[in-house]
Amino acid sequence: MFSLDKMFANIKPLDRSLEDKIQHKLDYLTKPRGSLGRLEELALQYALIKGSLTPQLKDKLVIIMAADHGIAAAGVSAFPQEVTKQMALNFLNGGAGINVLARHTGTNVKVADIGVAADFEESSSLVSCKVAYGTQNMLTKPAMSRQQALLAIEHGVLLVEKEKAGGLDILATGEMGIANTTASSAITAVLTGAPVDRVTGLGAGIDEEALANKIDIIKRVIAKHKPVKKDVLDVLTKVGGLEIAGLAGVILAAAASNIPVVIDGFISGAAALAAYCMKPEIKDYLIAAHCSVECGHRVILDYIGLSPLFDLNLRLGEGTGAVLGINLVEASVKILNEMASFEDAGVSQAD
Repeated sequence: MFSLDKMFANIKPLDRSLEDKIQHKLDYLTKPRGSLGRLEELALQYALIKGSLTPQLKDKLVIIMAADHGIAAAGVSAFPQEVTKQMALNFLNGGAGINVLARHTGTNVKVADIGVAADFEESSSLVSCKVAYGTQNMLTKPAMSRQQALLAIEHGVLLVEKEKAGGLDILATGEMGIANTTASSAITAVLTGAPVDRVTGLGAGIDEEALANKIDIIKRVIAKHKPVKKDVLDVLTKVGGLEIAGLAGVILAAAASNIPVVIDGFISGAAALAAYCMKPEIKDYLIAAHCSVECGHRVILDYIGLSPLFDLNLRLGEGTGAVLGINLVEASVKILNEMASFEDAGVSQAD
């Protein structure tokens, strides 16, 4: 039987016993010390996670969790709910933004139906782990039961366990779910204590009037269900999303297996926030790819203490920013492994 406590016990603080040796190797490559900036920091982090002076990065995967949200009925999104399934099919057919960027970076794509309000035909790229046909409308009921939230986390864990058996060096998180920025804003407000209007943005493109309605709805939802900040499972149960809980499980399982996780934008950030509040040690295994246009994402990154690699005004989700982040991590690992040292190249060092 799945146990969060057992999962937590497998997540250890990063072993830094090789840190001096890795840093020495970076410092004596043919460049001024620290001149490759964040790339050197990434190389150090990746090598520490892998526990190697010559870590390999070959098997790359983005996991896209897809689920629907009952709160969509309240008009918090610019798109109808059926777009969740339509876009998931687009992922499976290779036509979405994430597919283009995944091909560009050599990253495999897995789509997990953890809560879409429709069924799919079988596909080699589809993982069927449906907990429910979407969440409940949070205006009237908690988003899900506590058992469903735990099951969603478990599915995320099991997915990582299955994928790592075939080889998995690094993970990126992605998602799809109409109205999932509403759930993410609610989660962020509760877990960070930030005001709702500071963590709520335009999502997929609503106007200012709809934004005011969205903020009001989130405030009403939180007031009605009173999620308990210290009980992350309670927060996910009352105001969360199935794909968010599933991604939290993905992140926890990756950290337990010494697999770095490149997180995408706001929704992936909300999942990382939930995982971090459950087990703060996961921070060592997280890499923030970018800072989303969604205002709540910056609040999450600051709360966890993560610095994004870039800011390209992205707000698509799907894992698009995360796979670009993988590209930078891979570049940093190649610097560590392939760049000549002063001694090897016969180059004089600075005095």
